[in-house]
Amino acid sequence: MASFTNFATLSYNGGTTNSNTVTGEILEALTAVKTAVSANYSAGGRVTYALSLVNTGTTAITGYTVTDDLGGYTVGANTVYPLAYNAGTVRYYINGVLQASPTVTAGPPLTVTGLTIPAGGSAVLIYEATATNVAPLATGGSITNTATITGGGLINPITAQAMVETENSADLTISKALSPTTVTENGQITYTFVISNTGNTEAAATDNVVVTDTFDPVLRNITVTYNGTAWTEGTNYTYNATTGVFTTQAGQITVPAASFSQNADGTFAVTPGTATLVITGTV
Repeated sequence: MASFTNFATLSYNGGTTNSNTVTGEILEALTAVKTAVSANYSAGGRVTYALSLVNTGTTAITGYTVTDDLGGYTVGANTVYPLAYNAGTVRYYINGVLQASPTVTAGPPLTVTGLTIPAGGSAVLIYEATATNVAPLATGGSITNTATITGGGLINPITAQAMVETENSADLTISKALSPTTVTENGQITYTFVISNTGNTEAAATDNVVVTDTFDPVLRNITVTYNGTAWTEGTNYTYNATTGVFTTQAGQITVPAASFSQNADGTFAVTPGTATLVITGTV
């Protein structure tokens, strides 16, 4: 809603006088609501947005433009964008009917031009974006982006915002190393497993992380340590000396969350949380 004031000036015989001031209001015919299909995002993950526009006026709104700031924020003297538009994903509907693709400039910011909303009608824009390497990843991180509608005879820009929060979860990978790589019969070898967590949440005992391996050749007289502490067969793991199948007991492995730090260019450096399992035996 926009208000306006006005008065008249009367001139006669070299003098002037003003009328009283009148005040009026212009009701905005356009309303906008922006929503994210999913409330959370992850590193490199996709976010789908829907921008719903309703024209309650008696005249069509034509030639308007939607500009999405893709969550841009300032780091130092630069603006960085935690979202990047996924090319070709815009879908444009008028009164529920899919239209020809409008003109899209990926930006950032993203702009969509040449749009129309019929009198008493509605339009919906649906599009996807991907979380970039400047999207916050630590617990409590979020992205708020704003769509601004201009042109089409609108007196004032119309804005609509949506916020998504970082997904809180563990993200585990495992690597395996062998030492030495060449061994004589009845010699000892050591397998080292490093479990890395690039997520922002600890892999806890209740997550039941389990490592299973079948040693070939079968290992004899194995010793096992976890983060430098000796493990006991039957309590922390099971091992079949005939088949070579090794399995950790559920709940024995936990992996701390990663830590995150922001670089001067806005990108985030990720330091994974790790846990190390070492198994030594005779071949």
